Amino acid sequence: MGEPTGIAVEVAEGIARVRLDRPEAANALHAPMWSGLRDTLHDLDADPSARVVVISGNGRHFCSGIDVAMLGGLQETASDPSPGHGAEKLRRTILDLQDCLTAVERCRKPVIAAVHGVCLGAGLDLAVACDLRYATADASFVLKEVDMGLAADVGVLQRLPRIVGEGIAREMAYTCRPVSGTEAKELRLVNGVFDDADALEHGVVALAGELAAKSPLALRGTKYAITYARDHSVADGLDQIATWNSGALVSADLQEAVTAYLEKRPGVYRD
Repeated sequence: MGEPTGIAVEVAEGIARVRLDRPEAANALHAPMWSGLRDTLHDLDADPSARVVVISGNGRHFCSGIDVAMLGGLQETASDPSPGHGAEKLRRTILDLQDCLTAVERCRKPVIAAVHGVCLGAGLDLAVACDLRYATADASFVLKEVDMGLAADVGVLQRLPRIVGEGIAREMAYTCRPVSGTEAKELRLVNGVFDDADALEHGVVALAGELAAKSPLALRGTKYAITYARDHSVADGLDQIATWNSGALVSADLQEAVTAYLEKRPGVYRD
């Protein structure tokens, strides 16, 4: 698996480390990084040796949002003698950018965001698409789009309210105020807080290792069920998980889990 521009990837011991790798630009997402994220998550989804994915940022920050030059290019995309044709082109571009981040949610493996420094704009869109989020105490989460004269359009307004509640999401979106890692824990935006980047690194890798030791099939089924239930009725969710387990309950993983429990040893599961 190659490494797209601006994305560094390493897979070892069941853990895929995906690093945003433009530290000189505070990991601002330029065009190759958007498509690179989608391609990377697609490849990791198909890679049986990758059981858990950790997304982090190289350098001082997690991600400072969309690259300013790329933002200007989006305005050029809409430039057309026919306003309708220009608007359609821009809409298709926005839908494609949305899909690049939805690839994180679409990946069957658990995806963990490890956030330090700034997590701004599209960086927050990326973080809330992950299954779990952990941060340093001094991390700064900012939903910045209103201050830039636009409404966020690649996922944060749809996912954030389901994580922190509508009131907090509206406040963050309207005021654009920074939320520290410590406050983010109080708001349930992140699952845990660490003192510094080194502690964050060790803590998240330890958690990823713990998850990587579990049944991949069970984790994949659980992730899909939770995401499905979020977007459907309770009745639909119950029907979905019944269908899933009608097949998964006869897997070798269940037998291995029971045997390992009785023998007081860790389970050993196929990729």
